[in-house]
Formats: sequence, structure tokens, C-alpha cells
Amino acid sequence: MTAVAHLPPGPRWPLPVQGLAYLASRRRFMHALGKRYGCAFTVRLPFFGPTVIISDPALVKQFFQTRTDVVRNVEPNLDLVLGPGSTFGLQDEEHRRRRKLLVPPFHGKRMRAYENLVEEETLNEIATWPDGREFAVLPSTNRITLNVILRAVFGAQGAEFEALRKVMPPLVALGSQLVFLPWLHRDLGRWSPGGRFLALRREFDVIVGSLIDRVAADPNLEQRDDVLSLMLQSRYEDGTAMSRSDLADELFTLLAAGHETTATQLAWAVERLRRHPGVLSRLVDEVDAGGSDLLQATIHEVQRNRPVIEGAARQVVAPTMPLGQWVIPHGYTVQVDIPLTHQNAYPDPDRFDPDRFTESSPDLYSWVPFGGGTRRCLGAAFANMEMNVVLRTILREFRLVPTSSRDERMHSRGVAFAPSGGGRAVVYRRIHTAGSDGKVQLQSVTTVALG
Repeated sequence: MTAVAHLPPGPRWPLPVQGLAYLASRRRFMHALGKRYGCAFTVRLPFFGPTVIISDPALVKQFFQTRTDVVRNVEPNLDLVLGPGSTFGLQDEEHRRRRKLLVPPFHGKRMRAYENLVEEETLNEIATWPDGREFAVLPSTNRITLNVILRAVFGAQGAEFEALRKVMPPLVALGSQLVFLPWLHRDLGRWSPGGRFLALRREFDVIVGSLIDRVAADPNLEQRDDVLSLMLQSRYEDGTAMSRSDLADELFTLLAAGHETTATQLAWAVERLRRHPGVLSRLVDEVDAGGSDLLQATIHEVQRNRPVIEGAARQVVAPTMPLGQWVIPHGYTVQVDIPLTHQNAYPDPDRFDPDRFTESSPDLYSWVPFGGGTRRCLGAAFANMEMNVVLRTILREFRLVPTSSRDERMHSRGVAFAPSGGGRAVVYRRIHTAGSDGKVQLQSVTTVALG
């Protein structure tokens, strides 16, 4: 016997009013509803339809552990932008097979092989940073993470590298906006949003097709360590390989989902550290001493305090789904609200405090910047490694000047939420000198008061 639906409370505003409130300011709308209704509420959203929002870690755990014959990925989803061969668009057994194929290239132990590459790209980019003049770090972190993925994932170089560097920023920026505007996906000519996106995607596919041909023909394919080479060698359980179109969609997914989110999180790290000079001072001391515990805790806390992705959603496909005291009917979307979960799961949640994570790793049902369950982000280990290396390199090479200015606001860039000022920074190069014991010592060029 099918259970009777029992939904959490929610606003009774007319549907157009709920939709306009969501489109006008998603984060403010969700925060207001969470404050009024608590850890579970029902709302009707553009794109998602009738939706239950949850932010209690116990509900989040139950939700992420729910079987895939009860909930599945929402339809439509990011494959509207990323392509039908993207992991984001696959369901059920097809999704399981693809995910199993892609896990080995992103295994945590493999990440150490890319650390030198990340440091090299970081040093190349920050060499252009101005001393003593405020600037936004987000454009720089975007270039760093894009170059890293092009080299580590694609193995791109030369003309292909430059061509992808040119096409990817406008392709990702336009795709991020179109995710929530599916009615604009139609190709209505070269000046329409859908037309521009499809033209850029065709250009991307041509470049990637050439790249796949070159890598597949490499006689030293088995000795290469870029992710594309590993993907070309991977096989499903039946011995078959990924199709060319699926490879292109997955590579676009890794670029689109990987580089902008990590770059944005790095900009938030700079924004947070400048406003917490005590943490910044301790972190610099640790980096200079060769430690990493506080750095890792800081990265965890930045992702908790300023998550760049707002939710992880699934759709109920069974007649009903039990969720705590609630019973969610078929066709409803259930969404874990990541910022609200981080608010509800931690004491004094608005305080930026990396020491929350210095003694133990975060619980994966109360700390969910990468989502969870069978659809948790495949690139989580890669992103974590990248943030560690970039921040460590910046703090080793520059003195980041604290500030007493107001926090930068959350600004929607389509999918990701970035600091409104792009992560404004003032830096001074640190001088590398040899001490009497022959060891390298670091010191600031000058001493500056709070900005």
C-alpha cells in the first residue's frame, strides 16, 4: 500500500511570485524560507517544479543513501549544456557504469602527480600581480585552474592548448547562464544565446576531436599521465570503450564543472583570509614551516562558510519517498540546500573558524560542498589538491594584506556564487634570502597597515 503524501510546510504565495523571488535572488529567498520554516520546506521553483528543500544533516544522510530506484537525477539537468554523454545526464545503471570507469583517473593518490604542474601554473600567473595595488584575484584563479585542467586532464599543448584557452571562457560563461534558461537553448541564429553557445560548442568539439586523435595515436600512450590518456585506455566491464561523442561531453564536463568552481572557491579563500588576520598569520607561519594541517582545515572552512554551489537535487520516481517525518510524492524534486545545511550543522555558523576541522575531517552529511551519494563530485580530490597547492604558493610568494572592509557579497554567475568584487586583494612580494644556515628565509618587502 502506497503511503499518503505528507509534505513539509512552505509559502502559499502564487506560483509566479515564488518563481520571481527565486530568479531575483536565489540565496536570499532560500535563507528567508529556511529562517521561517526550518530544516525542511516545500516550494515551487522554476526549472525544478514542486520541490522539497532540506538542510538537516540527518535528512541529508537519509536522502543521499536512498536507492536509485526511488530517486534519480532531475530531468532536465545539466546535460542540456554539457551534452547527453556527460555523467550529469546519465541515469541508473548507465550512470553507475560510467562513474566506475571515471573513478580511477581521479583517485586521491594520483593527485600528487599533478602538484608540480599546479605550482608551475600558479607561479606563472602570480608573476603578473601588482605590488600594493588592489585587484580582483578571480580572473587569475580562473586562468590558473583552466590551464591546469587543460594540461592535467587534456594533456593539451601548443596550438590546441591556445585554442581551448580562447574558446572555453565564453563557452563556460554562456553555458552557466543557459542552465536555468532552457527555453533559450534553441538555435535562433548566430546572435541568439543558444546559437552562440552551439557555435562555440562546435568549435570546442573540433579542437577536442583533433586532440583525441593525437593522444590516441601516441605510441607512448601507456606512459602518459593526463586524464584523457587514462580515459582512452579505460574499458567498461564488457570490454568496450567510451564513444568519441561521450569522451567529448565528459571532457567538456570536467572543464566546465571543474575549473570555474575551484577558481571561485579560491577567490573566496582570499576574501575570507583578508578579513581574518589571525587565521592568515597562523597560516603563513605554517606554510613557512612546511606544514599543511591548518591549510587543509582552512580550505574545508572556506567551502563550508562560502560554498559556491547551492544545491544537490534528485527527483522522486517511486510512488512515494519517506524522508524523516515526511512522505514525498512521485514527481517532486528534493534538493539539499548546501548553504543552509552548513548553517544548521555547525555552532556559530557565521563565524569563519578553520579550527572546526583541525582535529578531524568534516562529516560528509553536514559538510556537502561537493554534493553526496552516488553523484558526489568526481573531481573533489583534484579540486582539494589544487586549492592546497595554489594557496600554499600564493602565501609563500606574497604577503596578503588584511582588510577591515565589509565582506564581499555573494554574486550569482549562473551556476556558481562568486564574491561580488572578485576576491579583492592587496599583496606585496616576499623576498627570498639565504640565511646563515643556508636555508631560504622569507620576508615582506614592506610593512603595511590594515587596508
